[in-house]
Amino acid sequence: MTELREVYKCNVCGNVIEVIHAGASSLVCCGQPMEKLEGKTEDTGIEKHLPVVEAVESGIKVRVGSVEHPMLEEHYIQLIEVLTADKVCRAELKPGQKPEAVFQVNIDAVVSVREYCNLHGLWKTK
Repeated sequence: MTELREVYKCNVCGNVIEVIHAGASSLVCCGQPMEKLEGKTEDTGIEKHLPVVEAVESGIKVRVGSVEHPMLEEHYIQLIEVLTADKVCRAELKPGQKPEAVFQVNIDAVVSVREYCNLHGLWKTK
């Protein structure tokens, strides 16, 4: 059964979805079951992917990586999400932009923060 806020990817066409209505027994795209993505929580490569969260005057600022992640056409952060108990805040990014976003959310309300890299998948931090 799918759960609210889970993320799935089609390994045929690359489509990525987030569950907003829980309960389906499985998700299918391009005639194949979609892969449930689990957010990675530990950087091991040269590129850094873990979201870095800091309190700012208007809420929180999220940067991707302790070293700024590349934002090239072939390799970039597609989105940053902040999850609280009752909402999801999302910034959608494009190549050439900085891999960061500011969200008007109290840092104490944040349950987790995640980002999606077009090459290396889903990453999260609590």
